Amino acid sequence: MSFVVRDSGDLRRIARELRQMDDKKLKAKFRKELRKAAAPLVPKVRQSIRSIPSKQAYAADGLRANLARATRIEVKTAGRAAGVAIRVDGRKMPAHMKSLPSMVEGKKRWRHPVFGNREVWVDQHRQPYFYNAVRTAGPLARRAVSRVLDDITREIS
Repeated sequence: MSFVVRDSGDLRRIARELRQMDDKKLKAKFRKELRKAAAPLVPKVRQSIRSIPSKQAYAADGLRANLARATRIEVKTAGRAAGVAIRVDGRKMPAHMKSLPSMVEGKKRWRHPVFGNREVWVDQHRQPYFYNAVRTAGPLARRAVSRVLDDITREIS
């Protein structure tokens, strides 16, 4: 599950020019600034996750805590996939929870055993947390990424 901020090829073009220049300091600054532009989205997603309604109290080893810990920023400046992504990464979840980030957000309902009891199963309804949180902050992040692209373009020129 991810939200990606991209700008119609400008990011790829600038990343390609930086690779050709081989200026390590400028590359590092570019990645750092992109990460900084998207950083405000991560706490919003984590707060949205923590506020998912539950009958259980918030626990450090529970589903909501694991989803919040799996939320991160991913910056890629190579290839066609150049961009900035906010991701709730299933690979960062415990082994038995890897598919849950998308299930909690998207399916109408999903089934699971109650506390590992394979004989008692319950239906769990979706609790959208991701797209609602980034929808409001997305335009601000896009403008911040555009400013970073403009600044780096000026430095390259």
